[in-house]
Amino acid sequence: MTDLKSMTLEEMGEVFSALGQPAFRARQVFAWLHRGAVSFEEMSDLPKDLRRELAQRWVISHPEVERKQVSREDGTVKYLWRLSDGNCVETVLMRYRHGNTVCVSSQVGCRMGCAFCASTLGGKVRDLTAAEILDQVLFTQLDSGEAVSNIVMMGIGEPLDNFDNVLRFLTLVNHPQGLNIGMRHISLSTCGLIEKIDKLAEYGLQLTLSVSLHAPDDATRSRLMPVNRSVGVDKLMAACRRYFDRTGRRISFEYAMIDSVNDSDAQADLLAGLLAGTGSHVNLIPLNHVEESPLKPSRRVRQFQRRLEERGITVTVRRKLGGDIDASCGQLRRRAMGPGPQERK
Repeated sequence: MTDLKSMTLEEMGEVFSALGQPAFRARQVFAWLHRGAVSFEEMSDLPKDLRRELAQRWVISHPEVERKQVSREDGTVKYLWRLSDGNCVETVLMRYRHGNTVCVSSQVGCRMGCAFCASTLGGKVRDLTAAEILDQVLFTQLDSGEAVSNIVMMGIGEPLDNFDNVLRFLTLVNHPQGLNIGMRHISLSTCGLIEKIDKLAEYGLQLTLSVSLHAPDDATRSRLMPVNRSVGVDKLMAACRRYFDRTGRRISFEYAMIDSVNDSDAQADLLAGLLAGTGSHVNLIPLNHVEESPLKPSRRVRQFQRRLEERGITVTVRRKLGGDIDASCGQLRRRAMGPGPQERK
């Protein structure tokens, strides 16, 4: 059966019209779903016979908390959600002075193969539905009792590899009768799928596009990120410029600092030259150690930052949260479900 929560309000209106129901029924159900109802029986303002009919036709997605880790250092909460098919994904609640941010997953696993990421070690199992992405925001709010004001799509999976479901999620989470989280409070991270970056630009969304760059040259980036072997840094940067020209939205470049791999002065200079005149922002990320990876966190983050700033690049260093829990994306899921051969498909 189809999950009703993945429908837009307009689509839901068509469904209820086909059932001979008035338009306001769709609005009622939409509101219930976006408040976290897990069954049609909870929808007390609907007639009982309609509730029974809906339950026979559709299901309502809702994840279960498989594991939950709370950092004693900063209060960061990491959830491992078990989905209806037994697969698990991670969500992280991060608390800042300006509000709460949730980092959500877009796929079960990932096929991009980035060398520093635990999410990709078992490969991609499947895409998440729009409802399953939305549920991460919704049920994190409900479990924590705290409102979420910002979303980053930087969890397990490559969002642009699940383009249609991600776009539908963005429509749902932005809806004024739903969670109503503004696009300017949403950041979407991509490893650099050029055709999908161009496609996203066509929609003119006011979200922040974060490009996982991690190296300014093809040799290093291809070593770290297999996607670069078919793309290349120059073509990626051209796509980023097209995106900026089309949307007017400044791009943020993510750069994981890896010891003796991408953290030299020469690479800082090369990165500065690559971004000169673009008005872009660089977010340096202290690497989270992944047991299965030989890559180590850089000891030169501040030196690299100063080198970029001296060359006119706007730089921030991401605050490291959840250091005493499974901080690296994909680690908690991997501990729970085991390596690739044991993952559920």
